[in-house]
Order: sequence, then C-alpha cells, then structure tokens
Amino acid sequence: MIDKSLENLGMDYVDLYIYHMWDYRTSLYDIMEGLDHIVKAGKARYIGISNCYAYQLAKANALAEKEGFAKFVSVQGHYNLIFREEEREMAKLCAEEHIAMTPYSALAGGRLSKQPGETSERLEEDRYAKLKYDATAGPDGAIISRVTELAEKKGVSMTEISLAWLLTKVAAPVVGATKLHHVEGAAKAVDVVLSDEELAYLEELYVPHRLVGVMAQNTASAV
Repeated sequence: MIDKSLENLGMDYVDLYIYHMWDYRTSLYDIMEGLDHIVKAGKARYIGISNCYAYQLAKANALAEKEGFAKFVSVQGHYNLIFREEEREMAKLCAEEHIAMTPYSALAGGRLSKQPGETSERLEEDRYAKLKYDATAGPDGAIISRVTELAEKKGVSMTEISLAWLLTKVAAPVVGATKLHHVEGAAKAVDVVLSDEELAYLEELYVPHRLVGVMAQNTASAV
C-alpha cells in the first residue's frame, strides 16, 4: 500500500506513516514486523497508529522494543473539547512514553466552530458525525455555549478557542479544511492564550461519554 501512496504523492518517502485501524485478524508480530520493514526500507521515517486503546499501543511498542522493530511515535484518536475520553488512559500513556497525540475531529465535525442554533451543510448531512455527537447534544451544547462566550469575550472565533484549548493538550491536532478561511482560522489558534481559569471554565461541564464511531465498533473485539 505504501508504494502506491508514494507513487500518488510523487515522493520517495513520508515522514510519518499511520496504521489507520487496529487489526484484530493479524498477529501483532506480523503487523509490527511489516511496518518495521517499511521504515528500514526508507519509505517512512516513523510510524503511527490510529484508533486503538492505550493497552494496545503499550503492547505494540513493548513488542517492538523487544524485537528491535520501529515503535509507534504517534497516536491519532478521537479527541476534542466535547469528547475527552482519551484523557482516561491514552493521554497519560503518551505523556509518559513521549508519544505524540495527533487527534482527529478536532472541531467535532464543526460543532465547536458554530454558535448554538447555527447550522451548516455538514452539520445537517454528515450522518457519521451525527452518530458520534447527537446522543450527547445536551451536555455538549452547554460546553459549546461557553466556547461562544469566551470567543466573544476575547474577540476571536470559536474555532480559535476550541483549537487553543486542544493545543494545550496535544502536539498536533488534525484539522479538516475545505476553504482557505478554515486554514487561516486554524492557524490563528496558536496565538490564543487561555488562562488556567479559562481552561477550567471550558472543561468543568464535561460528563463522561460512551465510545462512539470506530472505537465503539471495536469494543466487542477488544474484550
């Protein structure tokens, strides 16, 4: 797969090659050995993993260390201001093992960039995002209202507040963009400084969420 990807990109190698989803049907040894071959062949400098549990990441890197294979240096999970389940174990593991967190859904499918009641084509039509967020719209909405309030107070966008919060937690969030102003808005977040009081204000209404999306589908396999 990486050979085709490199061909499509017109590149000889990539800096980070992310294994997109935990494979329950293939032995962990075969997975890590295969990824190690990619690194040793010079086609990727480092490897990362997406959508896994903390124990799986720890187990994979323990095996890699034992066998002399390349280890996962990053994890790409579902993490944002209204879905913080990665804080239970994954964030702690990554902090101790110096593994970068590069979460997706940084703006919760646009929910953290829109004022309560404001809508968009994506919010109306993205069924997968609805699956992930509609069940907790009530408690999430209270947090989103605080994002709106803080954005107005500071004279910045909700996107900037939401990403500024996330940047206090992770190394490099993945932000989707379809228009130039999406990129510009995301870039401005690095200049927004949130005080400890403001961070606590954004966080205090959070309630535990059930796993959703890919991780919910994998729960049965992980038990």
